[in-house]
Amino acid sequence: MDRPLSLSIVVPVYKGEKTVGALVEALSALAVPGGHEIVLVNDGSPDGSLAACREAADRAPVPVTVVNHARNYGEHNAVMTGLRHTRGQYVITMDDDLQNPPSEVVRLWRHARDNGRQVVYTRYAEKEHAWWRNLGSTFTNRCADMLLSKPRGLYLSSFRCMSGFVVDAILRYQGPFPYVDGLIMQVTQDIDSIVVQHLPRAEGRSNYTLRRLIALWSNMFLGFSVAPLRFSILIGLVMAGLGVLGALVAIVEAIAGEPPAGWASLMVVVLVLAGVQLIMIGAVGEYVGRVFLSINNKPQGTVFDVYRGPAFARHEASRLDHDTPQAHHG
Repeated sequence: MDRPLSLSIVVPVYKGEKTVGALVEALSALAVPGGHEIVLVNDGSPDGSLAACREAADRAPVPVTVVNHARNYGEHNAVMTGLRHTRGQYVITMDDDLQNPPSEVVRLWRHARDNGRQVVYTRYAEKEHAWWRNLGSTFTNRCADMLLSKPRGLYLSSFRCMSGFVVDAILRYQGPFPYVDGLIMQVTQDIDSIVVQHLPRAEGRSNYTLRRLIALWSNMFLGFSVAPLRFSILIGLVMAGLGVLGALVAIVEAIAGEPPAGWASLMVVVLVLAGVQLIMIGAVGEYVGRVFLSINNKPQGTVFDVYRGPAFARHEASRLDHDTPQAHHG
């Protein structure tokens, strides 16, 4: 893929009507040698985010592309759509809520470029999220340590920088359940991290509800590992071992002439085994369901339209003029 710019910045937008304009203005003012662009993905926002994105694109002095999803697909789906519209040798993804200071963008990009890193994540000295969101992030990162073969202790942040090579590689995934960090781990282990500032949310509250966090966790847990199935086998072996042990105890009691245990303990065992079996069946069913949806081409994201600001056309015209060989006159 032709990547004529030094940096692309992808921002999934959802209910970002009040913040996206200030974000684009701040990102446009950054000094990036080789040029940079901004790609906004309106992920089916119910407010005026789409109009705000287009207004920001019209005012921006740098190329801005506004991609409009036909409906809400989720953050990682929106990021994948944004990556498909990038032209930078490096790509940074970030949220639209201004909690990631735009001033940190150039430092993140320079760290990746100057150190030759394929991926650089950010971590926060102090996070400004709610306690339950921090708890959920910690749990997800602990699971990722076991399931994704990620470097131990690496914090998976949505504010990350990837090389064009990594972006092109992960875009080969066409399934409906993308988990960007899982795709990155499948491509490279050349990963670093830096500490950045994390600001309080400028407007409103987080769009991540408990339901959305669980859905994101399930994409990671079931989409990039067969560990749940192996765990089910392990549980089955443990339960079978306990069953054999219980049978031996019952035989010994019968030989000794002791009365059999009461029905309460039997019911407990039956309920525990039934619960474990249902969990196993549910895990297998989730895998089968995902395969079914993938085979039936459930879309990763449907683009309704793409809007580009005036600076995009100016940049393309300038680039074409620069690339066109000039005639020599004798």
